Amino acid sequence: MMKPCLALLAVSALATAAPLPIAIGTNSGGSGKSEGIYLSTFDPETGALGEAKVGAKYSNPGFLALHPTKPLLYSVGKSEKFPQGSLAVFKLGAGPSLEFVTEASSEGNNPCHLAVDPSGQVLATANYSDGTTTALKLGADGLPQGLGFAHKVAGKGPNKSRQEGPHAHGVYFRGKHLLVPDLGLDKVLTYTFDAATAKPTGGDEPAFSPSAPGAGPRHLSFSPDGKHAYIVNELANTVTACRFDDAKGSLEPIGDVPTLPEGWSGQSTTAEVQVHPNGKFVYASNRGHDSIAVFSRDAATGKLTSVQIAPCGGKVPRHFTISPDGKWLLCAHQDSNTLASLPLDPATGKLGEPKATTSCPNPICILFLPVAN
Repeated sequence: MMKPCLALLAVSALATAAPLPIAIGTNSGGSGKSEGIYLSTFDPETGALGEAKVGAKYSNPGFLALHPTKPLLYSVGKSEKFPQGSLAVFKLGAGPSLEFVTEASSEGNNPCHLAVDPSGQVLATANYSDGTTTALKLGADGLPQGLGFAHKVAGKGPNKSRQEGPHAHGVYFRGKHLLVPDLGLDKVLTYTFDAATAKPTGGDEPAFSPSAPGAGPRHLSFSPDGKHAYIVNELANTVTACRFDDAKGSLEPIGDVPTLPEGWSGQSTTAEVQVHPNGKFVYASNRGHDSIAVFSRDAATGKLTSVQIAPCGGKVPRHFTISPDGKWLLCAHQDSNTLASLPLDPATGKLGEPKATTSCPNPICILFLPVAN
């Protein structure tokens, strides 16, 4: 029987860990001819990656999320029923295995990111093409029950080719707030919401924290203590360190740090940002330079200092995740159709050369799955 997702917390405590199951979201429209969501394994003792095999056929299942207590996996996508954007639900079985359960409209165009609130009552989605942020009410069974809200903020940024309108790019729950980095508006929007209804409680318009003009905020990651957040800016190739006000859900910028080497002038955009589980380091990926920028983090001030810019082991690192034990970084290379495992030193934060790679068509999200009994 599949244990709740909280079982991931116990993985790092295992003295001799067995290979861990992972799910991989993919881009069906890429050169790799993806068929849907792929399943593989990762061995935290050796860094070995298992063969990636199709777990469930679905179109454009880019980003994935887990229910906090139920054996359910959620995916963005597109389907015949919902061609502009869909949200699919799969049941996790032993092995692991995936079984399609149901789908719903994302209530926007081209969903690119999703998240489930800690109570398991709300599924939020960022729809990139039209900038709509949506929240679906989840029932006691974890399945969509209906729309809580769908909202789009008007505006644009100075980059005429990328910021002609709103482009919601991520959704992140923190306490009673839902934070949404919008690449097109150079803002991080904050919705105050009621988890019981999946509806906002702070009025019709969200609050927002501004980014630098033309920065293009894409994703963000919180420090373990919740005092700071780190925004990766796709267009500026920077990470912005911020203080987080838990009461207001607002972000106060502390400073920006570049993700690229000084003097490098090639084409590159950032993609993912994550704080190490120990809170001491922050990582960001560069697509074009094809590297992972590593920063040390001052826990008191939240400020970042560059430590390393390490090769990621493939082309276009669209996404990465850090293993539960904090000793590995797994990277998804969208254009080279590979995953790579990079050893990570939790004491220094530095990454080593890729230990192993495995093929997977157009991977854009890696998610550790609950460990079965």
